[in-house]
Amino acid sequence: MTDTQIKAVKQSWRILRSINPHIVGDLFYSKLFMDNPSLRKMFPKNMDEQYKKLVETLSVVVARLENLDNLTDDIVAMAQRHVKYGVQPAHYKMVGNALLWTLEHGLGHDWNKETAAAWAECYDILSKTMINAAKGG
Repeated sequence: MTDTQIKAVKQSWRILRSINPHIVGDLFYSKLFMDNPSLRKMFPKNMDEQYKKLVETLSVVVARLENLDNLTDDIVAMAQRHVKYGVQPAHYKMVGNALLWTLEHGLGHDWNKETAAAWAECYDILSKTMINAAKGG
């Protein structure tokens, strides 16, 4: 990621981070399950803890964007946990679509082409790292 992309992600996340994690999580997972109903069974009935995990994980990733290499072990561990939950490589695109949609709708007027491209790049790096880790690579 470029410095400009990192700055765009950090600035936009600062805005979204100020919103209650329950609202952000509910928006994200509602979109994910509406577009991909088969994924609902992979998650607990009560999603409150999942909402917090989503926001916390994104906060950690965003905070360390300048040094994503320092997150590799955490990303690998998360990917391996996801394999146990039944996550397949194709699911990452579904999650990415729901994440970008959530960011766009959550940020409103603060969402633009540059911010969209920066988040797409950020998620692409994260998802490729997780897919490779899940394959054992």
